[in-house]
Amino acid sequence: GIDSGATTTKLVVATADGRIVFRDYRPSGGRALDAVRAALRAFADEAGALGIEPRIAASCTTGYGEDLVRRAFGMEYGMVETIAHYEAAVFFEPRVSFILDIGGQDMKAAFVENGTISRLEINEACSSGCGSFIETFAKGLGHDAPSFAKLACDAKAPCDLGTRCTVFMNSRVKQAQREGASVADISAGIGYSVVRNCLYKVLKLKDFRPLGDYVMVQGGTFRNPSVCRAFELETGKEVIITDSPELMGAFGAALHAARRCSKGAEARPLSALLEDDRSSQKRMTCRGCYNQCEVTAFSFGSGGRYYSGNKCERVFSNRGDKHEDGVNLSEWKYEQLRGLVKGTEAPDAKPGRPRVGIPLALGMYEDLPFWVAFFEAIGCQVVLSEESTIEQTERGAHTVMSDNVCYPAKVVHGHVLALQQRGVHRIFFPFVVYEEKGIQDSDNTYNCPIVSGYGEVIRSAMHEGLRVAVDSPTISFKDDALLQRQCEMYVGASEEWLGKRGRKTISEAVASGLRARRAFNERLHHRNVEVAERALADGRPLIVLAGRPYHADPLIQHRISRIVSSFGVDVVTEDVARHGSVGHTVTRSVHQWAYTNRIVAAAQWAAGAGENVHYVQITSFGCGPDAFLIDEIIEVLKRAGKSATMLKVDDVSNVGSLRLRIRSLVESLKLGAGRRQAGDEAVRCHNAIFEAKDQGRTILMPWFGDAYSPYLPTVFGLAGYRAENLPPTSQASADQGLVSTNNEVCYPATLVVGDVMRAIGSGKYRREEVAVGITQTGGQCRATNYMSLIKRALADAGYADIPLISVNSGAGALHEQPGFALKWKRLLLPVLRTLVYADALSTMHLATKPRERQQGDADRLFGDFTEAGISLLGRSRTKEMHALLRKAARAFRQSAKNVTLPRVGIVGEIFAKYNRFANHGIVDWFASRGVEPVVPALAEFFFEAFASKRARVQAKIEKKDWYYYAIPAIESALLSIIRGMEREVKEFPWYRPIGRSQRESRYAAPIINLNAQFGEGWLIAGSFARFAEEGVYDVVCLQPFGCIANHVVAKGIEKRVRELYPALSLLFLDLDSGVSEANFFNRLHFVKENAELNFRKNVVDFVSWVGSNVRK
Repeated sequence: GIDSGATTTKLVVATADGRIVFRDYRPSGGRALDAVRAALRAFADEAGALGIEPRIAASCTTGYGEDLVRRAFGMEYGMVETIAHYEAAVFFEPRVSFILDIGGQDMKAAFVENGTISRLEINEACSSGCGSFIETFAKGLGHDAPSFAKLACDAKAPCDLGTRCTVFMNSRVKQAQREGASVADISAGIGYSVVRNCLYKVLKLKDFRPLGDYVMVQGGTFRNPSVCRAFELETGKEVIITDSPELMGAFGAALHAARRCSKGAEARPLSALLEDDRSSQKRMTCRGCYNQCEVTAFSFGSGGRYYSGNKCERVFSNRGDKHEDGVNLSEWKYEQLRGLVKGTEAPDAKPGRPRVGIPLALGMYEDLPFWVAFFEAIGCQVVLSEESTIEQTERGAHTVMSDNVCYPAKVVHGHVLALQQRGVHRIFFPFVVYEEKGIQDSDNTYNCPIVSGYGEVIRSAMHEGLRVAVDSPTISFKDDALLQRQCEMYVGASEEWLGKRGRKTISEAVASGLRARRAFNERLHHRNVEVAERALADGRPLIVLAGRPYHADPLIQHRISRIVSSFGVDVVTEDVARHGSVGHTVTRSVHQWAYTNRIVAAAQWAAGAGENVHYVQITSFGCGPDAFLIDEIIEVLKRAGKSATMLKVDDVSNVGSLRLRIRSLVESLKLGAGRRQAGDEAVRCHNAIFEAKDQGRTILMPWFGDAYSPYLPTVFGLAGYRAENLPPTSQASADQGLVSTNNEVCYPATLVVGDVMRAIGSGKYRREEVAVGITQTGGQCRATNYMSLIKRALADAGYADIPLISVNSGAGALHEQPGFALKWKRLLLPVLRTLVYADALSTMHLATKPRERQQGDADRLFGDFTEAGISLLGRSRTKEMHALLRKAARAFRQSAKNVTLPRVGIVGEIFAKYNRFANHGIVDWFASRGVEPVVPALAEFFFEAFASKRARVQAKIEKKDWYYYAIPAIESALLSIIRGMEREVKEFPWYRPIGRSQRESRYAAPIINLNAQFGEGWLIAGSFARFAEEGVYDVVCLQPFGCIANHVVAKGIEKRVRELYPALSLLFLDLDSGVSEANFFNRLHFVKENAELNFRKNVVDFVSWVGSNVRK
């Protein structure tokens, strides 16, 4: 048996009954055939020294080099490495329940039930949990891998290095060295990181019961005893490990060869494998598709032939056995979409006819049928962008604003650049907020922020390099009548290049577009159902390949669908469930995104279908909604006794790894893994609902921010409920959050879930006496689903009987809670006054802190006046907060030095902006260094709703209602209260007033579409502009790592902001649990120095201006 791996080559020679007679382990060095030949020669030399001429009855190859080695040496069999490891494990322990193999560049895990693989996980896209990861750090610290591993066993205090990728962990290691950690402690810490990455990020385990009692570890990484011991300590499981864990793949291959070998088969002398090492190679270009792959054909003396460089096996194939491909509806769907536009010139094209360029990217995979029909009906010619290619994408890469935005978004830039070469008058990429409602029991039909708003990013990032304007009108497919009005607005605004079009023409065009869209979708649905029904009737294997519509792009999905169908498996897409159900009664999420709604419905369909139906999902790196959707999908399938396979894709084309995943799935199904297991009853657990009988429970609330959280228990008390703040967020919260929820959710979610689970598990509270409270926005951001994350974490930990409540003005529509309702008529004025009071107090505190005469005065005054405000709130005497503010202004003024200081603005995601732990105490850091931190008031976030409502109505995506007409009166009343309270702080000279929504929206409008209302929405752009107008030229924008909203509303519009305000200096900082503090504060030092430089320049300019005027 030969295991030709990515970094090492392993050879095992065994007798038919499994006794090992020879073993060899050596680095591949990038030359797999030479490594195999050297291993075989070593075997021949050792046997020759004993006077033996071995005869090989059968041979089998596995690993990354399986096909190459098999053809070069004429070996009989090949097998996928996951099954090779499984067969080896069963040989040593037939009762094995879990197998973990960590190699040089990948990790494979198999869960085994009743002698068959029930779940298979492979992490080949990231090496942060693999052997090469450890080896990289060993070399960096001056050791080889064996000596580095040995040092770990002598560690006294292993470092906590997190579970981030190698690039980010470098910073953590440097920080540990700076803090005096020994190499031994770093080595042990890396061992823990490997294990935790595997358990929590890849396998997403909440507890270790699924591992069972017979856990076997394999692979070269487990030659490092510290990794093995870290696994035991982390899981509490005693592991089974052989004396040579690195050889288990090769041994499994040898066992397979022995089993497949027929009795009496002719055995070959070992020398026959080595006698002809001739080989030749020929380079050629495959013309099978647009990829134009450069293929190398290897011919060997054994008669074998092997092709490399081909991204698919349609023309040049390494498959030995010929078999029929399955039906591939993913490719069919893509072809149908492209077929909507016939060439670059329509037969009836007239000279001067307006040409509209449409990039086939992101939301256009859903909406293209409508827009093609619409534009053709108003007399335009549609020019569709060409197929995505790597070269095209690379041409636009320099304009991508966020490195960690999903690959489907990065592809858009190349499409736009290519279209301007095609003679179009305009490029059309609309701002689509809502899709049509396809899944009838869904909660909403939002697009994700990237799909909705990426046209704004393109208009900002590519403005300088484009000769053709990009049109991005606001569109909603939720209401046909409003859709017509939106199209009328767009056509009316485009008369300059489009010409005048009558209302009747536009109405007919919209109707034509809707007919085309619905007919196309029905065709997709019926074709998928037809193929599925035929497969079910014939008993053929069927895979539901689910994903977003844009995952049909062959470049984005790396032709996964073709790989699946090449194994003789029929492929249908999520369109099979276009009229399905999300299953509200058996899911926890708020089903608010149109694309994810269809994916959940597809999972429900697959769960209820026959045993030959299996579910595979394509997901993009950095996809925000998938961070919680994947857990939901896994639960749906698990309830039905099935498993889900997740394939992550990005711009790195790793076809070999994807093929390994898919082949492993198909082979494991043959072994019985596809056999439906008993449904998991634990997954059927539902969370308790907060009913009238629960009103006596104490509501536990995660800590939000020092300036606002202290008031919340008193507010709930006024509403008739007992509430308690959880302790401020800490590192323990972050650690618990990583264990209790999906590690790829945004950082605030990790901290909030960690706060809740740490409190519930502390033993301080009786489960029958508490509930959990959390805010819920109901918007496009994934924050709406924080509640579903807490629900799942509570249920996984056995606390499903603790009810949750959602706190917001429309919470009842998002979460069932008949026992909880806030009487806003009674609470509105006290809450408003308290919010303004807290904002004013916070503003004075932050301005005083860098100026305080005596250290600690600002914090002491802040604490005293916060307690005084809570006292007034509790006694329903919030009117007296006016006088209290006046007193506070005087006290803060007296404790501050009368000096002007450099100022730095701090904006960003709401939790990151106000939570001290989440933002690493950024406010205190600046204040302690003589810089005034300026943080926008929380009230601005809530008052943004007025301008946002106006924007939605003006864009015709919402109708005018009573609320719209009441906005002027409501705003006037609120501003009267705010102005009245702010007049009390006029004695404080550095006070910054609460922003008015109309003014902030006017600031934002030239920068971004005001319908960008996800996350902090257009308010971030408004804050940038207001800071610049006020002379605050240095601004830090805090955002969770991979925040999908901030990809659009913050980093995405950076170029436009700089164009309008060239003096503005912006720093965007990503936050998550793996951020190195050293790196974080190093970057803040540059901001501080720049703010001081700007301050000195402004002083010099002012003195010069005064001097000039005095002379005059």
